[in-house]
Amino acid sequence: MSVSVDPTADPTSVEPSGNESAEALRPHAEDAFADELAALAAQDDRPRPARWKLSPWAVATYLLGGVLADGTVISPKYVGPRRIVEVAVSTLATDRALLLLGVPGTAKTWVSEHLAAAVSGDSTLLVQGTAGTPEEAIRYGWNYAQLLAHGPSRDALVPSPVMRAMAEGATVRVEELTRMPADVQDTLITILSEKTLPIPELGQEVLAVRGFSLIATANDRDRGVNELSSALRRRFNTVVLPLPESVEAEVDIVARRVDQIGRSLDLPAAPDGIDEIRRVVTVFRELRAGVTSDGRTKVKSPSGTLSTAEAISVVTGGLALAAHFGDGVLRAGDVAAGILGAVVRDPAADRVVWQEYLEAVVRERAGWTDFYRACREVSA
Repeated sequence: MSVSVDPTADPTSVEPSGNESAEALRPHAEDAFADELAALAAQDDRPRPARWKLSPWAVATYLLGGVLADGTVISPKYVGPRRIVEVAVSTLATDRALLLLGVPGTAKTWVSEHLAAAVSGDSTLLVQGTAGTPEEAIRYGWNYAQLLAHGPSRDALVPSPVMRAMAEGATVRVEELTRMPADVQDTLITILSEKTLPIPELGQEVLAVRGFSLIATANDRDRGVNELSSALRRRFNTVVLPLPESVEAEVDIVARRVDQIGRSLDLPAAPDGIDEIRRVVTVFRELRAGVTSDGRTKVKSPSGTLSTAEAISVVTGGLALAAHFGDGVLRAGDVAAGILGAVVRDPAADRVVWQEYLEAVVRERAGWTDFYRACREVSA
């Protein structure tokens, strides 16, 4: 017997008040970019897969940015190769699940959220993978008061985000898939291959309706933690998100995100902050690569990832320092402590790496004297 699960029956759901979205520290993508999504939907005359809010072309435009026929500017949410986004979107238009793979900080979660927002208009169907994620997070749980009072019944069942997405024909996100225990991961095999979720306690099953899709993310540095079984990996189309190709591309990404975050926190825009952003990005890229940008000097790499996401955090922290304890202008002293915290994760080994880089590279670089002094001051 097949049944459709009514997501409104979830006893754990809470309806937000009318102004929560405006006051949220970090609004969901579908709320933060509601105007852009509405403009795309209004002008999107291309074929849409079942239950999609936009056509695949419009979803890709939403992520990559562009200018619509009426002059509406769509801001880029992802800066990277267009083909990567096109492959990801076309995967969701089939019956295959999508796995976004990459090193930390390559915007896997960011891309998955915006894909779900553009495709389904809802990015909140989310399973966060951790070492303690139970099987119920993928399948379903029970309201134990109802279960004890009346036994297994539909009213006692608490659907997971995956079950709700199957019933609604929506997109569900599974973050950090390889952080989940292997037996929990494998719960997805039947869902992805048979498009069904059995409920043996009720003698029923939930069949996925058209429009259902699943986006998972995984960190490719987590190999050996809980690697995907070959059976599960075959159920995914894998798209690898690369690090930004150039300094300018990464500077652009960091500047855009810092501006968005700063506006949400009511921080003033930092005039001339792009120079400090470029310095932070240059330091991170050189330490990641183990060689300076001109290729002349080899440097040691620290234990941390020094991702684009961490660069965004360093610059945002520096902007807050400049706004609240400075003159509002982002300077080297505002980002120095953040860089030290990002680089020196291992107090012994990483501190040596950082000191060598400061003396061999930063000290000798023209125009970086203020940056060198600021970093030396916080490193002392």
